[in-house]
Amino acid sequence: MDDSEIEIPTRTGVLRELTAVTEFPRLALAAPKLAAGPSGRGAPVLVLPGFGAGDGSTLLLRGYLRVLGYAVHGWGLGRNGGDVEALIPQVVERADRIAQREGRPVRLVGWSLGGVLGRETAREQPEVAERVVTMGTPVIGGPKYTLAGESYRKRGVDLDAVERQVEQREAVPIACPITAIYSRNDAVVAWKACIDRFSPDVEHVEVEATHSGLGFSARVYEIVADRLAIGLGPEAAPLQPPA
Repeated sequence: MDDSEIEIPTRTGVLRELTAVTEFPRLALAAPKLAAGPSGRGAPVLVLPGFGAGDGSTLLLRGYLRVLGYAVHGWGLGRNGGDVEALIPQVVERADRIAQREGRPVRLVGWSLGGVLGRETAREQPEVAERVVTMGTPVIGGPKYTLAGESYRKRGVDLDAVERQVEQREAVPIACPITAIYSRNDAVVAWKACIDRFSPDVEHVEVEATHSGLGFSARVYEIVADRLAIGLGPEAAPLQPPA
Protein backbone atom coordinates (compact mmCIF):
# COMPACT_ATOMS: atom_id res chain seq x y z
CA MET A 1 0.00 0.00 0.00
CA ASP A 2 1.36 3.39 -1.04
CA ASP A 3 1.07 6.16 1.57
CA SER A 4 -0.53 8.34 -1.10
CA GLU A 5 -3.57 6.04 -0.85
CA ILE A 6 -4.16 7.02 2.78
CA GLU A 7 -6.96 9.55 3.11
CA ILE A 8 -6.65 12.06 5.93
CA PRO A 9 -9.86 12.11 8.05
CA THR A 10 -11.99 15.21 7.73
CA ARG A 11 -14.24 16.89 10.27
CA THR A 12 -17.29 15.90 8.26
CA GLY A 13 -16.85 12.35 9.51
CA VAL A 14 -16.74 13.28 13.17
CA LEU A 15 -20.52 12.95 13.53
CA ARG A 16 -20.04 9.22 13.01
CA GLU A 17 -18.03 9.18 16.24
CA LEU A 18 -21.18 10.11 18.17
CA THR A 19 -22.44 6.57 17.62
CA ALA A 20 -19.78 5.45 20.13
CA VAL A 21 -22.44 5.79 22.85
CA THR A 22 -24.12 2.67 21.46
CA GLU A 23 -21.13 0.64 22.66
CA PHE A 24 -22.08 1.07 26.32
CA PRO A 25 -25.33 -0.96 26.31
CA ARG A 26 -23.65 -3.64 24.18
CA LEU A 27 -20.80 -3.79 26.67
CA ALA A 28 -23.25 -4.14 29.57
CA LEU A 29 -25.08 -6.99 27.81
CA ALA A 30 -21.81 -8.76 27.07
CA ALA A 31 -20.45 -8.37 30.63
CA PRO A 32 -21.22 -11.95 31.84
CA LYS A 33 -19.52 -13.48 28.81
CA LEU A 34 -16.55 -11.11 29.06
CA ALA A 35 -16.10 -11.86 32.76
CA ALA A 36 -15.60 -15.51 31.83
CA GLY A 37 -12.64 -14.62 29.62
CA PRO A 38 -9.17 -16.16 30.03
CA SER A 39 -7.50 -15.46 33.37
CA GLY A 40 -4.62 -13.01 33.52
CA ARG A 41 -3.03 -14.89 36.44
CA GLY A 42 -1.47 -11.74 37.82
CA ALA A 43 0.44 -10.78 34.67
CA PRO A 44 1.27 -7.04 34.60
CA VAL A 45 -0.49 -4.86 32.04
CA LEU A 46 0.19 -1.18 31.32
CA VAL A 47 -2.72 0.64 29.65
CA LEU A 48 -1.91 3.85 27.74
CA PRO A 49 -4.46 6.54 26.77
CA GLY A 50 -4.78 8.41 23.50
CA PHE A 51 -4.11 12.00 22.50
CA GLY A 52 -5.74 14.52 24.81
CA ALA A 53 -6.88 11.84 27.26
CA GLY A 54 -5.72 10.48 30.58
CA ASP A 55 -6.23 7.43 32.74
CA GLY A 56 -9.92 8.26 33.13
CA SER A 57 -10.52 7.29 29.50
CA THR A 58 -9.26 3.75 30.10
CA LEU A 59 -10.99 3.24 33.45
CA LEU A 60 -13.51 0.67 32.16
CA LEU A 61 -10.93 -1.28 30.21
CA ARG A 62 -8.55 -1.39 33.16
CA GLY A 63 -11.39 -2.44 35.44
CA TYR A 64 -12.27 -5.27 33.09
CA LEU A 65 -8.68 -6.52 32.96
CA ARG A 66 -8.55 -6.47 36.76
CA VAL A 67 -11.68 -8.67 36.82
CA LEU A 68 -9.75 -11.16 34.69
CA GLY A 69 -6.94 -11.18 37.20
CA TYR A 70 -4.27 -8.98 35.64
CA ALA A 71 -2.05 -6.64 37.64
CA VAL A 72 -3.25 -3.54 35.81
CA HIS A 73 -1.46 -0.19 35.75
CA GLY A 74 -2.50 3.19 34.34
CA TRP A 75 0.19 5.36 32.88
CA GLY A 76 -0.05 7.97 35.67
CA LEU A 77 1.18 10.88 33.54
CA GLY A 78 -1.97 12.98 33.43
CA ARG A 79 -3.31 14.16 30.08
CA ASN A 80 -1.56 12.84 26.98
CA GLY A 81 -0.40 16.04 25.31
CA GLY A 82 1.00 14.27 22.28
CA ASP A 83 4.71 15.07 22.62
CA VAL A 84 5.83 11.57 21.65
CA GLU A 85 9.57 12.21 21.86
CA ALA A 86 9.24 13.50 25.42
CA LEU A 87 6.77 10.82 26.49
CA ILE A 88 8.59 7.73 25.21
CA PRO A 89 11.34 7.77 27.88
CA GLN A 90 8.73 8.35 30.59
CA VAL A 91 6.63 5.39 29.46
CA VAL A 92 9.75 3.24 29.06
CA GLU A 93 10.72 4.09 32.64
CA ARG A 94 7.20 3.32 33.89
CA ALA A 95 7.15 -0.03 32.10
CA ASP A 96 10.61 -0.87 33.41
CA ARG A 97 9.60 -0.07 37.00
CA ILE A 98 6.51 -2.26 36.69
CA ALA A 99 8.50 -5.13 35.21
CA GLN A 100 11.09 -4.87 37.99
CA ARG A 101 8.41 -4.77 40.68
CA GLU A 102 6.36 -7.62 39.21
CA GLY A 103 9.39 -9.70 38.27
CA ARG A 104 8.15 -10.34 34.74
CA PRO A 105 7.74 -8.49 31.42
CA VAL A 106 4.79 -6.18 30.86
CA ARG A 107 1.93 -6.48 28.39
CA LEU A 108 1.13 -3.08 26.85
CA VAL A 109 -2.30 -1.96 25.66
CA GLY A 110 -2.55 1.40 23.90
CA TRP A 111 -5.51 3.31 22.53
CA SER A 112 -4.67 5.50 19.52
CA LEU A 113 -1.54 7.53 20.40
CA GLY A 114 -1.18 5.33 23.48
CA GLY A 115 -0.51 2.48 21.09
CA VAL A 116 2.34 4.45 19.52
CA LEU A 117 3.88 4.84 22.97
CA GLY A 118 3.40 1.14 23.68
CA ARG A 119 5.05 0.19 20.39
CA GLU A 120 8.00 2.50 20.97
CA THR A 121 8.45 1.18 24.50
CA ALA A 122 8.65 -2.35 23.11
CA ARG A 123 11.09 -1.18 20.46
CA GLU A 124 13.40 0.63 22.86
CA GLN A 125 13.18 -1.79 25.80
CA PRO A 126 12.36 -5.21 24.33
CA GLU A 127 13.23 -7.04 27.54
CA VAL A 128 10.35 -5.41 29.44
CA ALA A 129 7.66 -5.86 26.75
CA GLU A 130 5.95 -9.23 26.43
CA ARG A 131 3.23 -8.23 23.98
CA VAL A 132 1.59 -5.10 22.54
CA VAL A 133 -2.08 -4.59 21.69
CA THR A 134 -3.02 -1.36 19.90
CA MET A 135 -6.47 0.09 19.26
CA GLY A 136 -6.86 2.53 16.37
CA THR A 137 -3.16 3.37 16.44
CA PRO A 138 -1.50 5.20 13.53
CA VAL A 139 1.59 3.20 12.57
CA ILE A 140 2.25 5.26 9.45
CA GLY A 141 2.80 9.01 9.45
CA GLY A 142 2.48 9.80 13.13
CA PRO A 143 -0.31 12.39 13.43
CA LYS A 144 -0.28 13.17 9.69
CA TYR A 145 -3.16 10.85 8.82
CA THR A 146 -5.27 11.67 11.87
CA LEU A 147 -7.79 14.32 12.79
CA ALA A 148 -5.24 15.64 15.30
CA GLY A 149 -2.84 16.48 12.49
CA GLU A 150 -4.21 20.00 12.16
CA SER A 151 -3.56 20.61 15.87
CA TYR A 152 0.08 19.61 15.44
CA ARG A 153 0.39 21.71 12.29
CA LYS A 154 -0.88 24.80 14.12
CA ARG A 155 1.83 24.22 16.72
CA GLY A 156 4.43 24.45 13.98
CA VAL A 157 5.09 20.74 13.64
CA ASP A 158 6.32 19.62 10.21
CA LEU A 159 4.11 16.56 9.66
CA ASP A 160 6.10 15.37 6.64
CA ALA A 161 9.27 15.43 8.75
CA VAL A 162 7.50 13.49 11.51
CA GLU A 163 6.35 10.92 8.96
CA ARG A 164 9.96 10.41 7.86
CA GLN A 165 11.09 10.06 11.47
CA VAL A 166 8.39 7.46 12.15
CA GLU A 167 9.50 5.43 9.14
CA GLN A 168 13.17 5.68 10.20
CA ARG A 169 12.28 4.20 13.60
CA GLU A 170 11.06 1.08 11.84
CA ALA A 171 14.68 0.27 10.96
CA VAL A 172 14.74 -1.29 14.45
CA PRO A 173 11.95 -3.88 14.39
CA ILE A 174 9.66 -4.57 17.34
CA ALA A 175 10.51 -8.07 18.50
CA CYS A 176 7.44 -8.96 20.56
CA PRO A 177 4.04 -9.99 19.14
CA ILE A 178 1.70 -7.14 18.21
CA THR A 179 -2.06 -7.17 17.73
CA ALA A 180 -3.29 -4.11 15.83
CA ILE A 181 -7.04 -3.54 16.20
CA TYR A 182 -8.48 -1.12 13.66
CA SER A 183 -11.78 -0.05 12.15
CA ARG A 184 -12.85 1.29 8.78
CA ASN A 185 -15.48 3.28 10.72
CA ASP A 186 -12.70 5.26 12.41
CA ALA A 187 -13.24 8.97 11.71
CA VAL A 188 -10.22 10.10 13.74
CA VAL A 189 -7.36 7.93 12.46
CA ALA A 190 -7.22 6.75 8.85
CA TRP A 191 -7.60 2.98 9.04
CA LYS A 192 -4.96 2.40 6.38
CA ALA A 193 -2.46 4.21 8.61
CA CYS A 194 -3.07 1.50 11.23
CA ILE A 195 -1.72 -1.26 8.98
CA ASP A 196 1.73 -2.33 10.16
CA ARG A 197 3.90 -3.32 7.19
CA PHE A 198 7.12 -3.37 9.21
CA SER A 199 6.91 -5.56 12.31
CA PRO A 200 7.89 -9.24 11.95
CA ASP A 201 5.18 -10.55 14.30
CA VAL A 202 1.97 -8.60 13.84
CA GLU A 203 -1.68 -9.49 13.29
CA HIS A 204 -4.40 -7.08 12.23
CA VAL A 205 -7.93 -7.46 13.57
CA GLU A 206 -10.72 -5.41 12.07
CA VAL A 207 -13.72 -4.36 14.18
CA GLU A 208 -16.74 -2.17 13.46
CA ALA A 209 -16.42 0.37 16.27
CA THR A 210 -15.70 4.06 15.79
CA HIS A 211 -12.42 5.46 17.09
CA SER A 212 -14.09 6.79 20.24
CA GLY A 213 -15.92 3.51 20.70
CA LEU A 214 -12.80 1.33 20.64
CA GLY A 215 -12.27 1.82 24.36
CA PHE A 216 -15.81 0.66 25.20
CA SER A 217 -16.46 -2.02 22.59
CA ALA A 218 -17.37 -5.51 23.82
CA ARG A 219 -15.74 -7.00 20.72
CA VAL A 220 -12.52 -5.06 21.35
CA TYR A 221 -12.50 -6.17 25.00
CA GLU A 222 -12.90 -9.77 23.88
CA ILE A 223 -9.95 -9.47 21.49
CA VAL A 224 -7.76 -7.71 24.07
CA ALA A 225 -8.48 -10.38 26.69
CA ASP A 226 -7.80 -13.21 24.25
CA ARG A 227 -4.50 -11.80 22.99
CA LEU A 228 -3.17 -10.75 26.38
CA ALA A 229 -3.67 -14.30 27.66
CA ILE A 230 -1.44 -15.81 24.96
CA GLY A 231 1.75 -17.13 26.46
CA LEU A 232 0.49 -17.30 30.04
CA GLY A 233 0.60 -21.09 29.89
CA PRO A 234 -2.05 -23.79 30.30
CA GLU A 235 -3.10 -22.25 33.61
CA ALA A 236 -4.56 -19.31 31.66
CA ALA A 237 -7.89 -21.10 31.45
CA PRO A 238 -11.16 -19.19 31.29
CA LEU A 239 -12.40 -17.95 34.64
CA GLN A 240 -15.70 -19.39 35.82
CA PRO A 241 -18.68 -17.07 35.29
CA PRO A 242 -19.69 -15.28 38.49
CA ALA A 243 -22.42 -17.07 40.42
